[in-house]
Amino acid sequence: MNSEFGFGKVVEESFDGAIQKVTAELEKEGFGVLSDIDVAAKMKAKLDKDMPGYRILGACNPALAYQAISAVADIGLLLPCNVLVREDKDGKVHVDFMDPESVLSLVKDPGVTPLAQDVKGRLRRVLAAL
Repeated sequence: MNSEFGFGKVVEESFDGAIQKVTAELEKEGFGVLSDIDVAAKMKAKLDKDMPGYRILGACNPALAYQAISAVADIGLLLPCNVLVREDKDGKVHVDFMDPESVLSLVKDPGVTPLAQDVKGRLRRVLAAL
């Protein structure tokens, strides 16, 4: 998956294995997972609809987030970095990352651009390790 707002790939892991591996690789790059939204479970609970595994992990690197918030106080509207782990109908597992350069390009502050580039580089390294 490569789009204007994200990048990712199909991985050779089970759905749960992909969650564990991406979480571990994020930690190596200084990210923690602040939120874990199990969309498939919510759709089942709220709409009684079944769907393949679909989880959105809200990843945050505290030092970089602090720098971004210090530069632009309301940048929190664009944080944290979403990581999507999803299973398609064929059982393939995808791991996709929000592109921080794309999203943070909405912020017209020159101090944010190098931060976005740093975050993207770290997320690209996570992707390469999967």
